[in-house]
Amino acid sequence: MRSIDYFDRGHDLDPHRPALIDVASDERLTFAEVKLRTERIAAALYAAGFANQQPIALYGTNSAAIMIALLAIWRANGIWVPVNTRNAVDANAAYLNYVRCKWMFYHSSMATDVAALRQAVPTLTRFVCLDRALGEDPSLEEFVATTGGTTLPDFSDPFGAPDDVVGLFPTGGTTGPSKGVVVTNSGWGTMLETLGTAVAGKTDDPVSLVVAPITHAAGPVALGTLALGATQVILPGFDAAQVLETIAAHRVTHMYLPPTALYVLLGAPELGRHDVSSLRFFILVGSPVSPEKLRQAVEAFGPCMCQAYGQVESPMITTWLPPETVAAAAAGVHPERLASCGRPTRSVQVAIMDDAGALLPDGERGEIVVRGLLVSKEYFDLPDATAEARTFGWHHTGDVAYRDAHGFFYIVDRKKDMVVTGGFNVFTAEVEAAVTELAEVRECAVIGVPHEKWGEAVHAIVVADGIDAATIIAHAKARLGGVKAPKSVTFVTEIARTPAGKMDKKALRADHWRGDRLVN
Repeated sequence: MRSIDYFDRGHDLDPHRPALIDVASDERLTFAEVKLRTERIAAALYAAGFANQQPIALYGTNSAAIMIALLAIWRANGIWVPVNTRNAVDANAAYLNYVRCKWMFYHSSMATDVAALRQAVPTLTRFVCLDRALGEDPSLEEFVATTGGTTLPDFSDPFGAPDDVVGLFPTGGTTGPSKGVVVTNSGWGTMLETLGTAVAGKTDDPVSLVVAPITHAAGPVALGTLALGATQVILPGFDAAQVLETIAAHRVTHMYLPPTALYVLLGAPELGRHDVSSLRFFILVGSPVSPEKLRQAVEAFGPCMCQAYGQVESPMITTWLPPETVAAAAAGVHPERLASCGRPTRSVQVAIMDDAGALLPDGERGEIVVRGLLVSKEYFDLPDATAEARTFGWHHTGDVAYRDAHGFFYIVDRKKDMVVTGGFNVFTAEVEAAVTELAEVRECAVIGVPHEKWGEAVHAIVVADGIDAATIIAHAKARLGGVKAPKSVTFVTEIARTPAGKMDKKALRADHWRGDRLVN
C-alpha cells in the first residue's frame, strides 16, 4: 500500500476519533478533519504546478501542522525530504542540493534558516509557510485557497504502487556527507505492517506520544500507530517533566524515545509523581541501551519497555525485543537479554557475516547483514555506494554483533568505533554497558585514544555525580578484565551528539586526537 493508505486505514476505523492533539497550541483534530486538510493541500499542490513524485522538503519542529503537511505530501504522492532542525544550515543546504529539491513546507520559526537556504539551493524555488504568510511565501491557508476545483488522480494501482518513492531519507553523515536513502512504498509498507503487528493490541484506546523529532523515527512510529487508529499527542520537543505530565494527562499508551531521553527521564525528580500506568509500549530505538538502565526503566514504567533495531537503509524494526521479554529479563529470566536488540522480524533475514563474506555461527562476532523487503532500494544517485553496501548479496549495516543460540542478537559496536588495543578488539558498547551499571553514572561514551605501546587505549567519557575515575576503572576491570577496562576517564556535563541525537564518536575522538597523538 501507499504511505497515505495507512493513515486512511486508521481514519476508516473511526473518522470522528481525535487524530492529532497539539499540546503547545491546544489544537485538536479528528481523523476526518485531518483527511480533509490533506486532500485540500494535495490538490493545491497540483493546482500550483506540482508534478507526481517530486521531492518536497519539510522543515520545522513537532506540531500538528508539520504532521498534516507530511501526510499531505504522501496524499499528493510526493517524496518526503526530511530537513533536520538540529543540523547546520550548510549541511541542510548540501543535502537539498544533492536531492535537487524544488518545494519546501516550513514553519515561520525557521525563517532565518529558510532565507539562507533560499540563497544556497538554486533548485529550491517554491515555498509555503505553514503558520502565516511570510514575505512572498503564502501561508498554508492562502496556498490551499488556490485549489480552484483541482481533483487528485488515483496514484495507486492493484499492487499499491510498490515502486513509487516515499522519501529520500538522509543517513547520519557522521563519516561524511549524508547519503539519500531511497525508500519505496514496498519497503515503507513492510516497516509499517511489521511495526503495527508488534505494537497492536493491549488497549482499545491507543494514544501515542510524539515527542522525538518527526523527521526521525518518531515519524514512522506516528504513522504506524495512526494506522491502528491511535490519537497522536504532539509535544514540540523533549522536556522530561512535560513528558511525564503528558503521559498522565492523556493516558498515553504508546511512546518512542531514544535511550538518551530515557536516561533523562530516569533521573528526573518528577518521576514517580505522575501516573504512567497507561503505558503499554515504551519503544527504544536509535542506539544500544544500557542493560542496567533498561532494568530500572521496567521498575519505573512497568512491563511496557521494548526495543527495536534498524537503520535508515533497513528501517526501524529489523529486530524486535518485545515488552514481555524485557520484563522477564528484568525479573531475572534470561537477564542477558536486557542487552539484546531482539530477534529478526518476519519480513527480513538477519545474519552475522565476516569480512570475507562468510556467514558466522552463533556466538561469533561479525557484521549484521540483512535481506528482505524491509531493505531500502538504493542510495540516491550513488551507484558505487549502493553496490558497496550490498557486497556478497546482503545489505551491510556497519554494526558488529553476535547471535545467541535462541536467535537473539546483541550489538557490540559500530565497526568504525571498535577499539584495537594491543592486538585485541574491544567493543565500546560492552564497556559503556559495564560503566553505566554504576548508580552514579548517567551516561558513558567509550573511544580509543592513542597509546605508544598498545596503539590505542580504552578511554571513557562520563556524565556522573559523586564518583571518581579510579572507582569507574576498578568496576569495569572487575566486570570485563584489564584489557577492556578504561585506562582513563574524562568527566563532562554532557556528551557530544549528532543532529540525530546519537553519541558523536567522531567528534569525541577529535577532542582527544591530533593526527596520531593524544591531545593533552
